[in-house]
Amino acid sequence: MSVLPATRVDHARLGPDLVRWLWVVGLASVGFRAWLAAVLPMTGDEALFYWWARFPDYGYYDHPPMVAWWIMGTRALFGDAAWAIRLPMLVLPLGVGAAIWWAWAPADRTRAAWAVLLYWLMPINWLNALMTTDSPLILFAAWSVAALVRAERQSASGRMAWGMYAFSGVAIGLAFLSKYFAVLLGLAYLVYFAGWARGRWRGLLLLVLCGVPAALVNLMWNLDHCWTNIMFNVFNRNEDADFGWDKPLGYLLTLVYLVSPVWLWYAWRARAALRGALRGQALLACVALVPLALFALMSGRKVIGLHWLLAFLPFVTVLLTWRLPAVRLAGVRRGLVMFLGLHVAVVVALSQTSLTQWQQFKHYKRIVEAVRAPELVQQVAAPGVVLMGHAYSAASIYGYAAGQHVPVFGLGSVHARQDDLVVNYSRFDGRTIRVLRTSAPAPGEYEPYFHTVRAWQVVQDGQPFHVIEGQGFRFDVYREQVLNEVNRRYYAFPAWLPVRGCVFCERLCGAARCAP
Repeated sequence: MSVLPATRVDHARLGPDLVRWLWVVGLASVGFRAWLAAVLPMTGDEALFYWWARFPDYGYYDHPPMVAWWIMGTRALFGDAAWAIRLPMLVLPLGVGAAIWWAWAPADRTRAAWAVLLYWLMPINWLNALMTTDSPLILFAAWSVAALVRAERQSASGRMAWGMYAFSGVAIGLAFLSKYFAVLLGLAYLVYFAGWARGRWRGLLLLVLCGVPAALVNLMWNLDHCWTNIMFNVFNRNEDADFGWDKPLGYLLTLVYLVSPVWLWYAWRARAALRGALRGQALLACVALVPLALFALMSGRKVIGLHWLLAFLPFVTVLLTWRLPAVRLAGVRRGLVMFLGLHVAVVVALSQTSLTQWQQFKHYKRIVEAVRAPELVQQVAAPGVVLMGHAYSAASIYGYAAGQHVPVFGLGSVHARQDDLVVNYSRFDGRTIRVLRTSAPAPGEYEPYFHTVRAWQVVQDGQPFHVIEGQGFRFDVYREQVLNEVNRRYYAFPAWLPVRGCVFCERLCGAARCAP
């Protein structure tokens, strides 16, 4: 069964109108993302990834290392400015568009160009200027699929494209080092080869072998670092997951928004053609639909984040572009331009507001925290005093503003526990610590850990922030009451899981495992 309806090479020239659209939309979207990258304050997650990059490693507490490696590269070239950290996001959709063109232009240059254009017109590709762990996943997933499409097209004609299978495997390995959702793409490959390409199983085998080194890198890091990726993604973050009808409904609404009502309307009108997708574009249908189906299964117990779906949006776009009648594509373009225009208008309007106009917003204090982090840190920091935060997001933002790492004081949350690996709290024994937080502490919350404690408020843009200063940090008490509880909650490794090293446990009890 063919991957695309034809294996011929299409040398037709693109129409000048389509070429102009590609140039205008491509350049305009880069400019819009560049503006957002320059004006948006650093988010907590981005600041966290920035600090990952400041502590070079081949793995981090809750995710593989690729996003940190990207930031390490941009920092080395352009410094620590927010726009520099976000620089890859300016060109990411261009890289995905190049993969779409490279994969599908040999079959139909005009359709491939339309697919690139319509993907670039998706509002999320204009708004997504923030660096996330999904960013490298999106790029490497696109190139893995593109290489496999070319490999399958050539191999279906009788010549095995070993180099393309290998390229696809390397790319999916890099995607795996970006985020574990690359596994969903791998499952889509398995479905495709099992159902439509069993005769080319050796190509799949080579693909897998070329992706294995990346998996081994991640495996070795986990062996030496408490299996934190597995503990977080498989166990700790899912302990409270339970079924609720609101979760699959939320997933459905997210999917409708992301794909856009425009595409869904035209897809419904062409539903007969879409039903034949598996007959004509089996590989494309698998990489577009299998991950979305797996997310649907997860959505019964998990809230599916919009950003989780972004790596698979290019394939949905290509599938819809390929199955829709050609005369409908201009209509899709008009609809997406209108849908995009609404988003751009809202963003531009919001950019004209002042910070004080958001005072009635529920999360205004968090906005102040992000926008005014340098001023907040300046109010609280003092020579010889260790500044800490109450949660990873705030601590990461304060650290970025201060130019030095700010640890989390206390239990923190299940997310982003990188401080467990990089901070030795014993070195603060006897020191003075100031904890900056948005909420008031509970009575007596800090007294056990210090000889003396005092608290006060600082005001920033009309919002009170709470400062707790503890003099004479008592590490022995902190270890017994906080670090032991952290060990019980987050480092209870299953007995069958071999642990070769765990810096957190080694500091706590002198061994790779500590008794709960």
